[in-house]
Amino acid sequence: MSSPLCHTLLRNLDLFAPLSDAQLRAALQGATPCRLQAGAVAYGQGAPGAHFFVLLHGCLKVTQVTPDGEQIIVRYVNPGDMFGLACAMGQACYPATVAAVQESVCLAWPASAWTRFTASHPQLAAAALHTMGQRLQDAHQRIRELANDDVEQRVARTLLRLVEQTGLRTRDGVDIGFPITRQDIAEMTGTTLHTVSRLLSDWKQRGIVGGSARMRIVLRSPAALARLCGHVPALADCAACLSCRDGAPPASAALPH
Repeated sequence: MSSPLCHTLLRNLDLFAPLSDAQLRAALQGATPCRLQAGAVAYGQGAPGAHFFVLLHGCLKVTQVTPDGEQIIVRYVNPGDMFGLACAMGQACYPATVAAVQESVCLAWPASAWTRFTASHPQLAAAALHTMGQRLQDAHQRIRELANDDVEQRVARTLLRLVEQTGLRTRDGVDIGFPITRQDIAEMTGTTLHTVSRLLSDWKQRGIVGGSARMRIVLRSPAALARLCGHVPALADCAACLSCRDGAPPASAALPH
């Protein structure tokens, strides 16, 4: 049985906010809370799709191993996201591995409850459908980027997406809201650790990114990254910018509030 804390956390998530207290209690039937320490695996690629989940707190990393043995990071899971939807896609096994980036809490329902869950809560079924559609769209976008963008553009776009999804405003800029390594960025962008390290070092010297703590990245000038992506024309002094002094970020790169 789920705890009162789970009820409170669900109530604060946009996904469950429209539900009445009675509907929320019904949705929690059969749910089991799971606490994952950093590095712990929720499920592995190829494992039977026995559960579906909602992340309540923390951050998870979704990875896949390709047929030639290369590991890629597919996406990150943030609070309020549904994941492990193999049952919704008619798949018997999970197509990827999900592991905790930091201490995380999620709720797990047995896959056998999926039909009842979606029939009783059409808005949650619609949210799951939207989630799957968004993931397909994101996959297509990444394929286009791999085909058309150079490495610098791919890394810039990836950092902007992460900031848009999880960014935390600080006095130094916008902090990506979870620990992330340069190897992680390489796996997300189809490049090498050496290339990512070179780019981030260059951007740090130019004042575009900051962050001295281990596994933390702060964007000091999202506008400069947007220009690298080709979102807006580059200005003459962009290469030397130390902040957003050369223009407010475009809507696609706006700082989160």
